[in-house]
Amino acid sequence: MLTHPILDRLLEMKLTGMHRALGEQLDMTDLDTLSFEERLGLLVDREATERADRRLQYRLRTARLRQPACVEDIDYRHRRGLDRRLMQQLATGQYLRDKLNILITGPAGVGKTWLACALAHKACRDGHTARYLRLPRLIEDLAIARADGRYLKLLRNFARTDLILIDDFGLVALNDDARRDLLEILDDRHGRKSTLVTSQLPVETWHDYLGEPTLADAILDRLVHNAYRLNLNGESMRKKRLGLTATASSE
Repeated sequence: MLTHPILDRLLEMKLTGMHRALGEQLDMTDLDTLSFEERLGLLVDREATERADRRLQYRLRTARLRQPACVEDIDYRHRRGLDRRLMQQLATGQYLRDKLNILITGPAGVGKTWLACALAHKACRDGHTARYLRLPRLIEDLAIARADGRYLKLLRNFARTDLILIDDFGLVALNDDARRDLLEILDDRHGRKSTLVTSQLPVETWHDYLGEPTLADAILDRLVHNAYRLNLNGESMRKKRLGLTATASSE
């Protein structure tokens, strides 16, 4: 007779996992075989599981990852110079605890963004916050934020995020404002949080790409010297999935 009031109270308290678990228990034909402690344990376990899942879904929504990738699906068969042992080490998330960076470089189509998203997805699953940022769009967003007063709030948000993924580094030229913005983001994170960067440009050319020597030195000092490097090569995986050969695609 107390069934419905209990269910209602669980919903009022936002204990939706326990609410669903209790409803399922009441439909069980062998409910009497469970002790009170066993039934309570099942209710608490369901609530904890659903809360953890909601937190994960929130972290993934906030991360805005470009591709639905996960480390368990990494393709090691494609010849692109991917170090399996290093990837497995990175998948443990120790680099996040050590506040180290990751730099993934290589030509277009070898899976840089996919691998970066897979690592960010794993970070979210492990309880860390992450955020995908494409550098050309980031530059535009920061310029708009500076104009409408959101600039410092945006920087604080980036500084709090456990893993920032900056994709397409080197794709567009940077002006002085963009270089200073990038330095601000990296300075806030240096030694405190991890940053993952993907680029078609080899790391050795980044100083020239950044242009202004003083800012370039400061940016690279905070980004490169405490980073794992994945240097990929080979033919585009997109081309391979489409069944195209290098000759056919150039015709």
